[in-house]
Amino acid sequence: MILKGFSFGMILQAAVGPLCVFVITTALNSGFWVAFYAVAAVTLVDALFVMLAILGIGAMMKSDRAKAIMKWVGGLVIIYYGIGILLSAFGISIIPSFSTQNMIGEGASVFLTALIMTISNPLTIVFWAGVFSTRIASGKDSRRDVFLFGLGAVLSTLIFLSAVAFIFSLFNPIMTPEASKWLNVAAGAVLTGFGIFMLLKKQK
Repeated sequence: MILKGFSFGMILQAAVGPLCVFVITTALNSGFWVAFYAVAAVTLVDALFVMLAILGIGAMMKSDRAKAIMKWVGGLVIIYYGIGILLSAFGISIIPSFSTQNMIGEGASVFLTALIMTISNPLTIVFWAGVFSTRIASGKDSRRDVFLFGLGAVLSTLIFLSAVAFIFSLFNPIMTPEASKWLNVAAGAVLTGFGIFMLLKKQK
C-alpha cells in the first residue's frame, strides 16, 4: 500500500509547482543542504495535510467560500514571495530571509519561507480529503491501508524534491553572481505567474 501511495504521489510530482521552482532556485544559488531545508518544510506540511485529510478535517473546507478564501491567501502569498525573489536580484529586500548569509541561518530562513508558501495553500487538504474519502468510502481499504497510502504519498514528496535539489545543486559551483541574479529574476517571475494564475483560475 505504501508503494501505491508512493506511485500516486510521484504522478502528482510531475506537475511542477511553485514549491519545486523554489527548491530548484535555492539549490542552484545555495547548494543541496540549504535547499533540503525547503524540502523538509514542504514534506512536513504535506504530511500534516495528508493526516488532516485522513482524519476528515479537510472535508470541512470544501465550501465555496472557504475555497475562495484559501485561493486568495495562497495566490497572494506566492505572488509576494515571487516579487521578493525577483527584487532580491537587484539588492532590494522586502523579505528579510533573503539577506541571511551563513548556511544555518540561510537554511532556517529557507525552511520558514517554504513552510509559509506550502501552508498558505491549504486547498491541498481539500484535494487529499477527496482522495482519502473516496478510498475509505469504497470499503476496500482499512484505516491502516489508508494511512500507509498517505505515508507513501508523503515519501514521494521527500524523495522527488530531494532528487531535484541534489541534481540542481550540482550546478551550484559554476553559478556566477550574474547568473544567480538572472536566475532569481526568472524564478521570481515564474512564482509571480503561478500566483496570478491561481487568483485568475476559475473556481470549480
